Amino acid sequence: MSKILVTSALPYANGDIHIGHLVEYIQSDIFVRFLKSVGEDAVYMCASDTHGTPIEINARKQGISPEEMVARFNDAHFRDFSGFQINFDRFYTTHSDETRIHAENIFNKLKEKDLIEVKDVDQFYCDHDQRFLPDRFVRGICPRCNALDQYGDSCEKCGATYEPLDIKEPRCSICSNTPVVKTSRHYFVILEKCRPVIEEWVKQKEHLADDVRSWLEKNFLSGELRPWDISRDAPYFGFRIPGEENKYFYVWMDAPVGYIGTTQKFCDENKLDFSSYWDQNSDSVIYHIIGKDITYFHTLFWPAMLNYGGYRMPSRVHIHGFLTVNGEKMSKSRGTSVKAKTYLEHLDPQYLRFYYASKLGPTMDDIDLNLEEFRLRVNAELINKITNLASRSMGIINKKLDSVTGIPDEGCREIVADALSRVENIKNYYRSFEFSKAVREICIIAENANRYLQDTEPFRYTVSDPEKARSIITSALGLLKGIAILLGPVIPVFKMKVEKMLGASRVWDFSDLDFMLESGIKLGEFERLAERVEEDKVNAIIAQTATEAALQAAPTVELPPLREEITYDDFAKLDLRAGKIIEAEEVKGAGKLLRLTVDIGIGKRNVFAGIKAHFNPADLIGKTVIVCANLAPRKMKFGVSEAMVLACEDPEGHLGLLIPTFGDKTFHPGSQVS
Repeated sequence: MSKILVTSALPYANGDIHIGHLVEYIQSDIFVRFLKSVGEDAVYMCASDTHGTPIEINARKQGISPEEMVARFNDAHFRDFSGFQINFDRFYTTHSDETRIHAENIFNKLKEKDLIEVKDVDQFYCDHDQRFLPDRFVRGICPRCNALDQYGDSCEKCGATYEPLDIKEPRCSICSNTPVVKTSRHYFVILEKCRPVIEEWVKQKEHLADDVRSWLEKNFLSGELRPWDISRDAPYFGFRIPGEENKYFYVWMDAPVGYIGTTQKFCDENKLDFSSYWDQNSDSVIYHIIGKDITYFHTLFWPAMLNYGGYRMPSRVHIHGFLTVNGEKMSKSRGTSVKAKTYLEHLDPQYLRFYYASKLGPTMDDIDLNLEEFRLRVNAELINKITNLASRSMGIINKKLDSVTGIPDEGCREIVADALSRVENIKNYYRSFEFSKAVREICIIAENANRYLQDTEPFRYTVSDPEKARSIITSALGLLKGIAILLGPVIPVFKMKVEKMLGASRVWDFSDLDFMLESGIKLGEFERLAERVEEDKVNAIIAQTATEAALQAAPTVELPPLREEITYDDFAKLDLRAGKIIEAEEVKGAGKLLRLTVDIGIGKRNVFAGIKAHFNPADLIGKTVIVCANLAPRKMKFGVSEAMVLACEDPEGHLGLLIPTFGDKTFHPGSQVS
């Protein structure tokens, strides 16, 4: 029997787990539980993704080491996953000796095969923070559509991607200062040399879905594969490149190696043969279950790294879509970007597991969590069809029939045969990630079981013919047993409770799927398997999420102290007025200044403002702002500044102009602030 290794994308140790993340981990857990239930030798590996600039910077802001920060998130992530009954065989961290050793091995093997080149690259450098800036730590104006405040490599407004050095008016997203361009020596994997291996792997039908293969062939394999930059400059939280002092592996070079490092840890702890999973010549089956946003890392770079590093390449990369809520992207302010721990404070995790399973298919289409449908579907299917079958049957046999099973009813034979006829299809659906079809088949079995119970009316015979009643209830409970086994991968706690109620002497698996209970079994007491989902519980989750988002949007920060106290008369000397900016332009030779002409109603004022890093001059024309109009003129190198435009600066250096508003009303130039 081949060993099966299943992995999910590694959650980044820089934020909480939310219900969008859970699509992937619940899907993976269902798949692995199914494999184990049919007797496969399957394990599920995952780890915290712990390296990179965001973690290093955020840890510094919090006054802790990166190691402390990732340890906190590792514990928090494992707690949240456990709360949703996600059962990893090992949950580890990429910041480990095991991952480092395998990452260095892959790097050295790539070098030996002449697949690594070193070349100089120009990139932004912040003199203030004394660091090279990764793409996402540069903000500026999109070179395509001129949208303000865009990332250094892509525009969220027009969707364009571009080289970081092409961005207009760049600034460091850490301190808002203008970066300079410096040259740095970087390591690259020559992917074009790896093309034969990549193309051969991609074209194998079992490795990818057809739509993923077509996307890769159209967008990447149709042209030359660009060299892949795998190094970053210090300061950087990660593994140092062998032979270097200030060069580190880019996080995407070592993060997926965490799959290997975690397996190594698992095997060492359990005295298992690591090579039986990752050796290039093993017959293991490796599944990677990931979101579509990281497809090209796992289908281009990763197979090449594994092949040339001497490891087994993936047998299947299964790619799923994103989660939308009520048809829209998740939103903190609307209360739909729900943290895992927030959900768990209000609702049973098996509801979300069941709902996701009822929606998941084999494609990378997005799935939608419609909150009203969620409540109605869980109540209609999990509660009314499945849970009520247990409560109706156990209620009668516990109260009227001494909690002992009898001989199954011959009249149920046809329903049992129909249920058995669906089992192979359900197994195939689980194996091919068509979970929604599996759930639909199981619900049909539950519908038939409830109809049988309703038609036979066993409660009518508890006194006149107790053995007939016992026979009917025994048959209904046999169907419940089968339903619990079939749903076990989806809602494992439900299955455990049914096993306990029905007096199981061991844990059931798919080999027990006969939909029958033996006679003479002493049953346990009835235990509520699930409660109805109430609307107020769903609303409470949304409200709490919105509140958490509002609090997070206004964090406690270190603010500058108040200046010395002034009198009312001092304040009264200020003449603050609304002013309309009618001209705005850059000042040649002045790195931070813009020259503004501001109409204040009783004249115009020439203003030199140090706001160039924050605003595009063209976007300022026509704006009404607040101006200190009676400031004494100040002679400067570039001219005379006759007033001051008021702005507000946050602790991170982001600037906003003070703009008078009152609904849709426009304040005329010269309107006085009082």
